[in-house]
Amino acid sequence: MNAFMLEPGVRLPRNFFAQPTLTVARLLLGKLLVRLGAGGSRQAGVIAETEAYIGESDLACHARAGRTRRTAAMYGPPGTAYVYFTYGMHWMLNIVTERSGFPAAVLLRAVNLCERETAQPQPATNGPAKLTRALQLDGAWNTHDMCAPDAQLFVEQPLQGECAGIVCKPRTGLGKTPQPWLGLPWNFCISTHAGS
Repeated sequence: MNAFMLEPGVRLPRNFFAQPTLTVARLLLGKLLVRLGAGGSRQAGVIAETEAYIGESDLACHARAGRTRRTAAMYGPPGTAYVYFTYGMHWMLNIVTERSGFPAAVLLRAVNLCERETAQPQPATNGPAKLTRALQLDGAWNTHDMCAPDAQLFVEQPLQGECAGIVCKPRTGLGKTPQPWLGLPWNFCISTHAGS
C-alpha cells in the first residue's frame, strides 16, 4: 500500500526516498521527473522505467567496491542525485534511497516527456543516456538535493492517480555480473513501455 498519496503537483519528500529501494523503484513509475531551467522554464517527463541497486553486497551496484570518489553520492541522504559517467560518453541519473551511509539508488532508465517549452522536435527519452541528454543533465548535477525547497531537479506527484500495470524483469546491461545478481527482477517499467 502506498503511504504517499500526495496532492497533484507536490514534490516528493525525503521520506518517500527513505523507503526500501525496491519500493521506491516501483512507486516512482508514473511520477513526474521535473527539471527547471533559466527564467523558470520547465521540462517534465513521466517516469516509465526504473532499476534498483542495493548495497555493497549487490555485485551489479557501483558500491560493490565500497565508498569511493565516484560512489560517494550513493552514501548520502535519500533524495540525493547520483549522476555518473559511463562508456566515456553517457551520463546516468540515479536517486539515492533508504538511509544515509547505506549505498542504494534507483536508476531512471526512461521517461515520457509531457512538458516542454520549445518548438524543437521531441528528443528520444527511452533510455538512461537519452533521458539525461534530453534534460541536459550531466555531472554538475551529482549530489544535487532533489528534496530541497529550491531544487531545480525533483520528482513530483502527477495529476493522474497511481500507475497501473507494472512489468518486472532482470536489470539491463550488467555484462559479466554473476548470478544471482544478474537475474534479479529489479527492473520495473510501465507495461505500455515494456519492450520499447
